[in-house]
Amino acid sequence: MIKTIGIVSLSSGILGEDFVRHELEIGLSRLQAAGLAVRFMPHALSGLEYVKAHPEKRAQDLLEALRDPEIDMILCAIGGDDTYRLLPYLFESGELEQAVSDKVFLGFSDTTLNHFMLHKAGMRTFYGQSFLSDICEPGPGMLPYTRQYWDELISSGRIRRITPSGVWYRERESFGPEQVGKPLQPLPNRGFELLQGSPVFSGKILGGCIDSMYDMFDGGRYADMPALCRKYSLFPAPEDWRGRILLLESSEEKMPPEKYREALIHLRQTGLFGVISGVLVGKPMDEAYEAEYKKALTDEIGNPDLPVVCNISIGHAQPRCIIPFGVNARVDAVRQQIVFDDP
Repeated sequence: MIKTIGIVSLSSGILGEDFVRHELEIGLSRLQAAGLAVRFMPHALSGLEYVKAHPEKRAQDLLEALRDPEIDMILCAIGGDDTYRLLPYLFESGELEQAVSDKVFLGFSDTTLNHFMLHKAGMRTFYGQSFLSDICEPGPGMLPYTRQYWDELISSGRIRRITPSGVWYRERESFGPEQVGKPLQPLPNRGFELLQGSPVFSGKILGGCIDSMYDMFDGGRYADMPALCRKYSLFPAPEDWRGRILLLESSEEKMPPEKYREALIHLRQTGLFGVISGVLVGKPMDEAYEAEYKKALTDEIGNPDLPVVCNISIGHAQPRCIIPFGVNARVDAVRQQIVFDDP
């Protein structure tokens, strides 16, 4: 059972800005009402400019949270776009490998790279939700499907089974104080969709936001990012991917289909699609480019026998489940479920 949560800002420092204070207070109130102790790590609330300028402080917060025996869960405030800059401060002298433990780590989006860092250091993690995006939801409460998986993780430290959400929601156009108490309007969801290959496959899941993975190979956003990721061997080697399931989900930037294809080509060139057991694809936010993404997947994977299951409620589209990494999963698109072994 989770009792104490440490909140970190490993990418964006937006949680420390006054314009999200109303959201922070909502999330903090919900956690405390659930009987959870909350610790904001020393630089989590330092604001956008400070956090951006000090990747070494972000790394320090992560290491401190990992080492603190009273913290049961490390919860990311939100994503962002430059958490790769933590790499030297976590790996140059083996700092991260020495600090990892079996506590829960949860985040998504740019946090994809932190998941790869912790995977490299030998730690299992959980993908799919964050403090500001989910616990601080401005509506009357957390979204029911999101809350279901959050409660399971908090109460048991694991996720046993994922089934489709019956609904999905369009993203809010504003997150200002006027949104407090305003519910999102549900739209009917279609369930898990088999795009190609066998409907049943298994393996340990790894992956995350395709935008972040694209930036590991392309220096268009940050010129030094691909070289730094190569220096620390952040993207796993093909042998590490063997038998795994790749998770892909797309961000709020709604990646144009041409760029999505480029990202898949980068992944194909690593040899990944020749060794994995299947692919899980998150529902795109607002269903943007959904058909185009599916076409790109079938075209660029280059193997019609590799199972691909789409429309998973994970990542940037709401609501969000939580997917454990490093635990064997059995995907069954016929039974509409993903079942996880005991860790």
